[in-house]
Amino acid sequence: MRVFHDSRQRLHAPAEELHNGGFTAYAEKPERVDAMLAALAATERPEDRGLAPVLAVHDAGYIRFLQDAPRLWREAGRTGDAIPYAFPVVGRRPVRLTRIDALLGRYAFDATTPLGSHAFEASYWSAQSALAAAHAVLSGERAAFALCRPPGHHAGADYCGGYCHINAAAVAAQAMRDAGVGRVAVLDIDYHHGNGTQDIFWTRGDVFYASVHAGPATDYPFYWGHADEVGEGEGRGATLNLPLPRGTRLDSFRRAQGAALDAIARCGAGALVVSFGADTWAGDPISHFALETDDYALLARDIAGVGLPTAVVMEGGYAVDALGANVASFLSGF
Repeated sequence: MRVFHDSRQRLHAPAEELHNGGFTAYAEKPERVDAMLAALAATERPEDRGLAPVLAVHDAGYIRFLQDAPRLWREAGRTGDAIPYAFPVVGRRPVRLTRIDALLGRYAFDATTPLGSHAFEASYWSAQSALAAAHAVLSGERAAFALCRPPGHHAGADYCGGYCHINAAAVAAQAMRDAGVGRVAVLDIDYHHGNGTQDIFWTRGDVFYASVHAGPATDYPFYWGHADEVGEGEGRGATLNLPLPRGTRLDSFRRAQGAALDAIARCGAGALVVSFGADTWAGDPISHFALETDDYALLARDIAGVGLPTAVVMEGGYAVDALGANVASFLSGF
């Protein structure tokens, strides 16, 4: 399987995040990349396809904000990474904002996603890696892997959060649509619900989104991912959420993933994007499922059995010492 990655994805390295009422070491650290690279065969550097594919799913003002925020933060006399603290939870409207603190709240939904000087660059190349994987399968590869870091599935069209700035999976799915695939499916099997991906395609029927994840009643991102969320307008019925309880093991996870795959098979998709998170592993420090390393190969074989050209996009997974083995196990299933 071809693997795409750019070394600039490693540059994003915030020191701390706000978590459980205090500052703690940033969990989405560059060492995640090192662990995955050590376990994989040679990687390919993605082609730079520019901003147009990113802007196909993201608001232009939001992308400018990602590019400008670190500079505006410094010009305001601040040190460290930019972190929002005020959010327009009601009555959000398109007012003209210039102060960096206001912009951070406008374009973010949590305080766990610092914007350092390399956040945009790393996320941009993460998206380019996903695009490379998408184009590889469009060109005839059975499957391809985008070693994305930072992850992306929590990023909406005009907001960041959950360590995510640019939604690489959504960028890849849209690129497949733009290349002529009539309908694309996204299967999200990260521990956390991919609220950003769901939001981006919420009112569209041409991208089917299915997610197996921890129940949002107990786990981040809380406000999205409930079973009754099915899409709206032309997208009604094109969203499938399968939340699971903490402690879920292989049998239950596999049944839920099987239900998602059955729905994908019925929806008439011509290509598949998989948002893969290894934070479903039993020892993940911020998650609470109980999958084992060997389980990932079985789950991937089930996905491959659907028979769709598949771009796998890396999302979460924070047990660094086990991350490489978990990713290698998943990819072996293809």
